[in-house]
Amino acid sequence: MRYYENLYIIKPTLSEEDYGGVVSKFNELIEKNNGVMIKVDEWGKKTLAYDIKKFDKGFYVLQQFCGEPGIMEELKRYLGLDDKILKYQIIKLSDDVDPEKLLAEQDGGKEKADTEEEKAEEKAEEKAEEKAEEKAEENVEEKAEEKAEENVEEKPTEGEV
Repeated sequence: MRYYENLYIIKPTLSEEDYGGVVSKFNELIEKNNGVMIKVDEWGKKTLAYDIKKFDKGFYVLQQFCGEPGIMEELKRYLGLDDKILKYQIIKLSDDVDPEKLLAEQDGGKEKADTEEEKAEEKAEEKAEEKAEEKAEENVEEKAEEKAEENVEEKPTEGEV
């Protein structure tokens, strides 16, 4: 199977319900044509670099999927006919890919990200503890210095006696 990436922009005037319907329509189209959805990333409403069909904003959606060569032509046809789509671009990422392996990498990537977040949190906690310890040590040293100064002030010098 080939590995594709499709980025398309949906009209910004659609309601949330219609927007979700358009996204699910194209996801189902891929699955109906024996494709495998790897990832759907909805970027949300963004400002366009230039006006497209008199719109300056649009909903961006990124799909990554696997399929046979004919799936791309069918997807292009539907994207071109749908008046809710402002613009689209489909690129082929790879010729021969195992979709199961890609799905496993996606799941593994999420787990890896979770563990990296946990490690970052642990490091932040450790740094916070170290700073707290350093402050405590500084406070102890300051108090010791203050006491030493008080003791020096209280002791009369030889000339005062």
